Amino acid sequence: MENQNVLVSSASDVQKAAFYRKTYSHVALALLAFIVVETILINVVPYDVIAWMLSGKYVWLFILGLFWLGSTMSNKLVFHPSQNQQYLGLGLYILLEAIIFLPMIVIALSFVDGPNMLYQAAIITLFMFSGLTAVVFFTKTDFSFLRTIVVVGGFIALGIIVVGAIFGFDLGLWFSVGMVILASASILYQTSQIKDQFHTGQYVGAALQLFASIMLLFWYILRILMSRRD
Repeated sequence: MENQNVLVSSASDVQKAAFYRKTYSHVALALLAFIVVETILINVVPYDVIAWMLSGKYVWLFILGLFWLGSTMSNKLVFHPSQNQQYLGLGLYILLEAIIFLPMIVIALSFVDGPNMLYQAAIITLFMFSGLTAVVFFTKTDFSFLRTIVVVGGFIALGIIVVGAIFGFDLGLWFSVGMVILASASILYQTSQIKDQFHTGQYVGAALQLFASIMLLFWYILRILMSRRD
């Protein structure tokens, strides 16, 4: 009997196909779950609570801190040997993303063409994600060299976000453009890692990694589109 938990790079064609099918179907289900949860939150969370989330620099920093702690926990859970724990981690992360997105989605919907703007951001994000994924698989390039850029860039971006929240200055269009580039690099790196470093049984963890990068990309594409309406 074939080993059902081997490196994807060393797996048979049948095992690779099954791993990628499970990974990307889980990404699709995570995106669908995000839409459902976000829709529920928009309809049940009072506007006063959403306004409170945006009411002060320290409130938003507190929310970002909780998001970071929850994300860390989710990433540990999705690589737990128990599949129930893996799905708990993925579900927790989807909920966290829906909460952190809630104020921006509500603001976007306040524009006259808000729903259309969200649709445009989603389409652009999916096209970019598909293109970046195709680059990894068709060029067979090892993008592990992007790890330093993604890690260092992520810490620098987090520092800028925290400083911006504390001192109340707008990060501007170019920061959003830079974050789109960073998110794109993250997708290239994560897809390369999934292809070369993950085991065939780690498809839930792989899906979370890709989902997180997609949501980061969507966040800043939406910010760019919203900035054009100001």
